[in-house]
Amino acid sequence: MATEQIRMPQLGESVTEGTISKWLVTVGDMVNKYDPLAEVMTDKVNAEVPSSFTGVIKELIAEEGETLAVGEIICTIEVEDSSTEDPSLAVKTNTEETSRIESAPAAGQENKARYSPAVLKISQQHGIDLTKVSGTGAGGRITRKDLLKLIESGNIPTTEHKVDPLNESVQSPEVKHDAAQAIPSQPAALSTPAAVPVKTGDIEIPVTGVRKAIAANMLRSKHEAPHAWTMIEVDATNLVEYRNGLKDEFKKKEGFNLTFFAFFVKAVAQALKEFPQINSMWAGDKIIQKKDINISIAVATEDALYVPVIKNADEKTIKGIAREISELAVKVRTGKLKSEDMQGGTFTVNNTGSFGSVQSMGIINYPQAAILQVESIVKRPVVINNMIAVRDMVNLCMSLDHRVLDGLVCGRFLQRVKEILENTSKSTTTIY
Repeated sequence: MATEQIRMPQLGESVTEGTISKWLVTVGDMVNKYDPLAEVMTDKVNAEVPSSFTGVIKELIAEEGETLAVGEIICTIEVEDSSTEDPSLAVKTNTEETSRIESAPAAGQENKARYSPAVLKISQQHGIDLTKVSGTGAGGRITRKDLLKLIESGNIPTTEHKVDPLNESVQSPEVKHDAAQAIPSQPAALSTPAAVPVKTGDIEIPVTGVRKAIAANMLRSKHEAPHAWTMIEVDATNLVEYRNGLKDEFKKKEGFNLTFFAFFVKAVAQALKEFPQINSMWAGDKIIQKKDINISIAVATEDALYVPVIKNADEKTIKGIAREISELAVKVRTGKLKSEDMQGGTFTVNNTGSFGSVQSMGIINYPQAAILQVESIVKRPVVINNMIAVRDMVNLCMSLDHRVLDGLVCGRFLQRVKEILENTSKSTTTIY
């Protein structure tokens, strides 16, 4: 019998860690290759991790609720023949590493020194000296539950703290070093949370893996991309009349809603084809102008924001885009979104108008070069031919990465989107 390792897979572009939300197996279970082992939650998707082997579960190293970096071991399996491994599903360890793990002493001092991001976060928040904690996990590994039990008992082993003269934060040098190794892509600012006093009646809400990842990605975007912002006003009166005249018949015939948002996504996709510079990404020493026009759309749940992608939006009809918007929204809100639904986005359109916003500045969906906020359509008095008229008006607000884009091309892009929308009517536009 040989022992093989299952590691945290990368479930999407830019995903650096995942949280074990639920184990689907227990120690001693017989599993076949490709059988689901656990449900994993990331900032982009909820997914099942399949087994790369046929064998018996030997050890569950990660606990439910624990967050691990991509590539960290989550469980081990005893197999008859390790040659059955599928390299696309697991990270193969070399012979030297495997033999070292199998020959590790029972005390498990090597494993004890490796801390998961969840353990590091709790230890920093409560000033716990991890070198003085006895772990109950595999090979003496310190788990999240070990720290929570210590905190509950009040018997917390503390360490000598060192004050950083630059930010006056108090942190253990050992923990700080390990944290940087465990989460290399996370901005340093997130590792030094503010000391917020908690008073009677205050509610402490644990930061989930999804919320932590959203925070890290947004902070990275704001720190790395020099954001600029521009807005244009669009007269959507003809569009409103056209869509309102079709929506009831469309819903009855097709079974899903014909939303205003579908018209905006289609207009953006068409304009991106004419202004391909906008459909670009920053890559350090070069700018990558993407051939495919894949529109990321923001879909919110009660506690998180997901960004599924409409692939090749420029090739789809308004009806096709409306169908995808409906299907992706259902997947997000039922937890059925897959990693492939989140990948490949080149430009983001956010429907901020759905909750009444009339002006906003979005944070760019890194590493894309821009994001467009579609605000609420509202009736306003405007001057047409020296006369005041009531029209359906909407603001389009665009945030751009000034390393990639300049105001001139963005202004022309928005003018083109405006032109397409203002000329949308029964006589000029078909939804099929």
